[in-house]
Amino acid sequence: MKIRMDKRVVSTVLAGALVITAVGCSKPADTVGVPVAQTTVGTDIDDSVITSRVKSALLAESDIKSFDFKVETRKGEVQLSGFVDNQDQVDRASSVARAVSGVKAVQNNVLLKGKATTVGEKVDDGIITSKIKAALLGDAGVKSSDIAVVTRQGEVLLSGFVDSKAQMDRAMEVARGVEGVRLVSNEMAVKK
Repeated sequence: MKIRMDKRVVSTVLAGALVITAVGCSKPADTVGVPVAQTTVGTDIDDSVITSRVKSALLAESDIKSFDFKVETRKGEVQLSGFVDNQDQVDRASSVARAVSGVKAVQNNVLLKGKATTVGEKVDDGIITSKIKAALLGDAGVKSSDIAVVTRQGEVLLSGFVDSKAQMDRAMEVARGVEGVRLVSNEMAVKK
């Protein structure tokens, strides 16, 4: 007997399994007694599915350069960040995200690009992004892998969801301390 499954069902199931694994392994041991807004495994899976759907919808849009977007989801609230060429792309990204099933709200933190970048600047920005991500992961005061980092011409955009205002402030401080960073913009939100 041969069972046929739709590719979307298989990818959703696999994404769910990965989330369950990641969620079960990602809780730091030193968070006992710290009040944090809780989500269920089911909510985390739903959020991962929504994030995947929004990313796919953005990739399908020919008018949007979706590789410049970061998408984070928490309890159905989608947060978009990154850089685009014009205001029409910013507006279209919001419309596309809102149209995705399961999205309750969209927070659009997308910024407009400045002048064109050179290959060298793109490489430098990639290095800065990597250094910031490493510094955030290594900092005991941040304790969050839910922070997205995007860099353009030395300008860093931090977005995503954090546990507290103190964690947000620490993430900003860590990013500012990385060599090559000219400016840090904060588009993070405290988890509800």
